[in-house]
Amino acid sequence: MTGLILASPVLGTISIHLDHGQNHHLLSGATTALGALFCLPAGFFRTTSIFPPYIAAIAVANTVGAASHARHLGLMVQGFVGTTIRKKQFPDRRAVMSWLSLYSTAAGCFGSAIISAFTYHMVRQTDSTFTTLWVVSIFSGLKWFVGTIHIFIANRPSPNPCPPSNPIPKTHIISIFRYPHATGSLAGVFIAAFSTMLIFTSALLYLIGQLCFKPVHLLYLWLTFFIFPSLSLPLLHPLQQIIRADAVKMQLLGLLLSTLTAGFGFYYRRANWHNHHVLIFAAVQSTATGVLHAFGRVLLLDCAPAGKEGVFSAWFSWIRALGTCLGFALATVGTGDINRSFGVAFCSGLVGIVVLIFGNISNFRGAIAAGHVREASEKGSPVYGLDSGGIEEKENEPMETTQPRESSAELVCEVFGEMPERNDVSCSVMETGWENVMRLRNMMKQESWYISGLAFIEIEGTVHTFRVDDKSYSQVRDL
Repeated sequence: MTGLILASPVLGTISIHLDHGQNHHLLSGATTALGALFCLPAGFFRTTSIFPPYIAAIAVANTVGAASHARHLGLMVQGFVGTTIRKKQFPDRRAVMSWLSLYSTAAGCFGSAIISAFTYHMVRQTDSTFTTLWVVSIFSGLKWFVGTIHIFIANRPSPNPCPPSNPIPKTHIISIFRYPHATGSLAGVFIAAFSTMLIFTSALLYLIGQLCFKPVHLLYLWLTFFIFPSLSLPLLHPLQQIIRADAVKMQLLGLLLSTLTAGFGFYYRRANWHNHHVLIFAAVQSTATGVLHAFGRVLLLDCAPAGKEGVFSAWFSWIRALGTCLGFALATVGTGDINRSFGVAFCSGLVGIVVLIFGNISNFRGAIAAGHVREASEKGSPVYGLDSGGIEEKENEPMETTQPRESSAELVCEVFGEMPERNDVSCSVMETGWENVMRLRNMMKQESWYISGLAFIEIEGTVHTFRVDDKSYSQVRDL
């Protein structure tokens, strides 16, 4: 909890830097290196007083690093499909976003399996608790350092964005609450983190304290819990595409699986659990945990407007860490009380299902509110990247990104050059300047070619489009 309290002001400052600063990879690399450095002292001083600052620093580094990685995921999706897309192209965004989130979660599970196996090996081989803790911490620190090296090696140089001309509003950190779908997704993230950690911790303590599980069986439990989602989560992606499930429905699936595990654990709380039963439910619960994490992140990033991915990711990371902390605290208070833990986890899962169903939360409507998707009813310029267009879209037209134009004449040529039987007129504007402007306007009146006027402005690499006196644009107040 101390780490979360310390992380709150840090995330508030870092979210502004993520959205409006430069050299974002330096921030991600610095937080990863901070976690690596604080892993080394644990166990070396051979005293328990090192634990509070050690855990607090790790919590801060992990929370900030998670926010940075979540923001990077949102930018990767924009790189694949673009910042603003047509309504019919939203399934492409959904497929790319879920694929990246599922596979990154699966990779994290595999890394957890490695560290759990190494921890078991060191506990079995070493008699001294502090020596074991020191070796495991050094190994964890080395893994963090590898992550730091990867961040700097994998970073692709790109031109730094220009600093904003206007001062950053003080309400930037709380701007997420102006988007109802994003706010509702935070409630789902908190409930998912709370219930899954409560189930995992209470079940583990019950197996050790009440059922006296052998250490080797605990190793099998850990490996099943961490390795199984590394296989099941990638397999869920084609299933999601077949049934066309969005992030909300996939979160409902994760909550149903988690509630099922808590319900069975509560019902058979007085029975003697067999090893194969424990491994089966560990596989189910680990899949539920991975699904909730992956698609909770997808839902929030779909609701994040361009230029605010950093602050939305900071809220995601902090709320998820808060739910995890509270779930762990409740599970460890009164160790062995499996009835209360599983009962609370079951009820919290039901509450999460009710929130997602009746909270009117939708990643598609959230993406529209964030400006990622243009509705088909919009009329305006047919140039892709500026508006949905007054001309009917071609069914199999490939996606393309908006490129900067040399001049307004070039834009006029592109707009009217796409219309049938107009290339001779529009391109003459480029060839002879503006001598044919009157001729072009007369032809527009005669042929009833009407294109509603648009105003567009580029801020920090993002093109914002709106009409005169248009109050429906999601970021009109910011502009």
